[in-house]
Amino acid sequence: MIKVILADDHPIVREGLRGLLEKQKDVEVIAEAQNGQEAVRLCRQLRPDIVVMDITMPDLNGIDATRQILDEVPKVKVIALSMHSDKQFVDGMLRAGVKGYLLKDCASEELILCIQTVSSGRVYLSPTITPMVVRGFVNPTREDILSVGAVLSSRERQVLQMIAEGRSTKEIADLLFISVKTVESHRKKIMDKTDLHTVADLTKFAIRHGLTSV
Repeated sequence: MIKVILADDHPIVREGLRGLLEKQKDVEVIAEAQNGQEAVRLCRQLRPDIVVMDITMPDLNGIDATRQILDEVPKVKVIALSMHSDKQFVDGMLRAGVKGYLLKDCASEELILCIQTVSSGRVYLSPTITPMVVRGFVNPTREDILSVGAVLSSRERQVLQMIAEGRSTKEIADLLFISVKTVESHRKKIMDKTDLHTVADLTKFAIRHGLTSV
């Protein structure tokens, strides 16, 4: 039996995925997460075989959630299921370590095939994005090489995402269980490392690198 956790901030999407997967004899949905932080916590507790992960979720996006999950529970396999086919999202999830990437407009049969393929130890990419991925490996650009993950720490990326989502310094401190002073220190480091000094520019940077969406 393949044990699956669904991570998506839209209840109707999770409900549809659960209904689809529960028709499969070899798949069991053991939990649902509505954001990246909850997905990390559930993986730590339940040790699923596969996580079906959305990318753009509040507070902790799917890219950084995937990194944290694979750091803590390396045997888990993550499949990205996203509406985004943009290069920054695909690259971000692949760099984070996903074993599959599907678009949300895929047929239900393709999701089942992806889960079975990834469960057997292979990689599955949506045919729509495969040519882009191949081009990125054959002819990498400077931006491909210098990813946001190489510039900012995991905590800095999380703070940046929350800044881009319009959270106040106090809100960020409360959500991350750190002091306001620590948040301000992270903000300064982010600005120094990116050479960006306004919230508008930081927001554009976060969107461009797949930490959040418009």
